[in-house]
Amino acid sequence: MCGIIGYIGPKDNLELGMNSLKRLEYRGYDSAGMAIIEEGKISSERVAGKVNELREKLKERDSEGTPCLFHSRWATHGKPTKENAHPQFDCKREVAVVHNGIIENHKELKEMLEKEGHEFSSETDTETIAHLVEKFQGEGSSLEDAVRKTMELIRGAYGIAVISTKDPEKIVAARMSSPVIVSSNKEGGFVASDPAAIVEHSSKMIFLEDGELAVIKRGGVEVTDMAKRKKEKEEVRIDWDIKEAQKSGYPHFMIKEIMEQPETIENTLRGRIIKEDGDVKLGGLEQVREELKGVEKLTLLACGTSYYASMIGKFLIEEIAGIPTEVDLASEFRYRKRPYGRREAFAFISQSGETADTLKALEEVNNKGALSLGIVNVVGSSISRYTDAGIYNHAGPEIGVASTKAFTSQLAVLTLFSVFLGRQRNLSLNEGREILEKLESLPSKVREVLEKKDEIKEVAKKYGEYENFLFMGRRYNFPTALEGALKLKEISYIHAEGYSAAEMKHGAIALIDESFPAFAIALSDSMREKMVSNIEEIRARSGPVIILGTEGDEGIKEYGEDSILIPEVTEPLSPLLSVVPLQLFAYYVAVSKGFDPDKPRNLSKVVTVE
Repeated sequence: MCGIIGYIGPKDNLELGMNSLKRLEYRGYDSAGMAIIEEGKISSERVAGKVNELREKLKERDSEGTPCLFHSRWATHGKPTKENAHPQFDCKREVAVVHNGIIENHKELKEMLEKEGHEFSSETDTETIAHLVEKFQGEGSSLEDAVRKTMELIRGAYGIAVISTKDPEKIVAARMSSPVIVSSNKEGGFVASDPAAIVEHSSKMIFLEDGELAVIKRGGVEVTDMAKRKKEKEEVRIDWDIKEAQKSGYPHFMIKEIMEQPETIENTLRGRIIKEDGDVKLGGLEQVREELKGVEKLTLLACGTSYYASMIGKFLIEEIAGIPTEVDLASEFRYRKRPYGRREAFAFISQSGETADTLKALEEVNNKGALSLGIVNVVGSSISRYTDAGIYNHAGPEIGVASTKAFTSQLAVLTLFSVFLGRQRNLSLNEGREILEKLESLPSKVREVLEKKDEIKEVAKKYGEYENFLFMGRRYNFPTALEGALKLKEISYIHAEGYSAAEMKHGAIALIDESFPAFAIALSDSMREKMVSNIEEIRARSGPVIILGTEGDEGIKEYGEDSILIPEVTEPLSPLLSVVPLQLFAYYVAVSKGFDPDKPRNLSKVVTVE
């Protein structure tokens, strides 16, 4: 969840490091810091606060030393203070460490080290790593061997980068259940926790596996395992344009990414639709095509927004492909005993491909020998490497912590996947063609919705001061309601409940009064009449209602104080359209309250700890 940057080379280290760190701020922003080796000593700056505060501290500084480390923190152990900010140091300040993850046995290691005379200056688990490296270097080990011995002692999840004045011409990085990317070219050597940090300087990257260690020097990278065996690693090409990871004139990444959705959906669909055959080409599934024909049950596993996309995916797969489908929270999956079917497959859905809970669930499935599939956005990510086959979203980098374009691209992928599976079974050519034609029309309809942003902004201003909210929908748009509530909670800090409108009267309706508005997704589909009945139940209890309806259905307006109408869309594809006003509503509420939607409190973009 923290952001890590390491650099060794000839370029201006401060400018490079700060620009790279800024692109990782979405991973953690309660404190930040940097350390460099200058004239044989470690020099550092740390702040309790956001990356810009670190930048201000460094403005007057002229620093040419490398190697250097930069870090943005999402606190796990210890409050967000300057002392707990990274890098963390050993007793003599000869070792500096940046870390993403959690060291589970840090207390017992700290007790051992204190008995040996080590003095600690922070509350963090990370400082333990620095003192262990100090200990092993003091016994004569090289920096990489000291890190390797440290890895043998620590338990938990970590991605680390380490520098030492005793071995100043290298950075050593290591990984266990937390992403680490390394690269080397004529601009120097790099280590990062996310490709977005260094894509400006290197499009070819090496993704470390668990238990691997990398030595990054000016002239190259060497990767070894715990037994010191050299590993031949494939370089993965990242085709992101650096402009994609910048705001491009928008005030926030979130609104930029909401507005990009017509293009990201087009990118997800591009080259995959075979309209004349009513079929789909998914190159990442070709190697398991025959195996998928025999699948009789599918389980989708994900967390957060991806979990809600999976809930919609269940409807799609069952309706289009006719395969019984379950949806499981990845965080709970491995803590229950479940039978595995002989013809069951598992799909793991994650924007980053690094979500810790989803990776642990994947490990469980792989240990059982079941077929595993990945639906991820980040090329080369852990889920993409550890699954048997998979599909990339092609949505480009998503920087906003509250996921938007990744959600709609996931829905587009799940629709393609459903048609792919359906055409292997009983979905006819004409049925497949009809679904795909309607799917191709979605980007233009999303553009029409985005043109209503000023209208949605006015509705958001009107409701921004309420302290509670209910989002409700039925069938395909029940998960959309959950996602709408999540967005409002994430960035506006308003208590919001997402409900199946039918379930509301089984408890949640007790909360409704004039101070508890509802956002009702009441499109012109199979559930319209049911939704109207549920809306009437809200109105009977004086609850204000915002209607999300379908253009041409003027009658739906009478059921709400306010209404937003979107283009007509076939029911299975409606969440791709109906979620967009909910995203905009949450964004404009947050802005009206003076909050930064890109940096919601207590949240991080990539959850790499359980």
